[in-house]
Amino acid sequence: MKITQLSLFVENRPGALKDICKVLQENQINISTLSLADTQSFGILRLLVKEHEKARIVLEKAGFVVKTTEVLAIPVPNCPGGLSSLLETLQDCQVEYMYAFASELHEKAVMVFRFADPDKALAALKAAHSEIIQEAELFTLA
Repeated sequence: MKITQLSLFVENRPGALKDICKVLQENQINISTLSLADTQSFGILRLLVKEHEKARIVLEKAGFVVKTTEVLAIPVPNCPGGLSSLLETLQDCQVEYMYAFASELHEKAVMVFRFADPDKALAALKAAHSEIIQEAELFTLA
């Protein structure tokens, strides 16, 4: 139910993102979705890739600092109030960040969430009978 996400510190300079993508390309690793947040001097690139362990190894060999974290991919009804309803279910769970997965599943958007306590979020979702996307299913959507 939890999905492994790669996080990389990226220098805020021309070509830095390209360098990461080039390493992945050379190793035949496809990016399913990503998020990039930046500051004036660096950015944090968050990636979901099917072969996360291989990606971590080749990126580290290329000199990048890579951290793995657990995230949840959750379908959200693609209608007004869809995200609001999901957040109501998760009201007692601290969301650290979230981003959209570039695909649709059964007419629903897919959001990737990082929670302070992913197990607590999973329990809340299960109690509400909410759908949670499995890692194997996620990579068939891309």
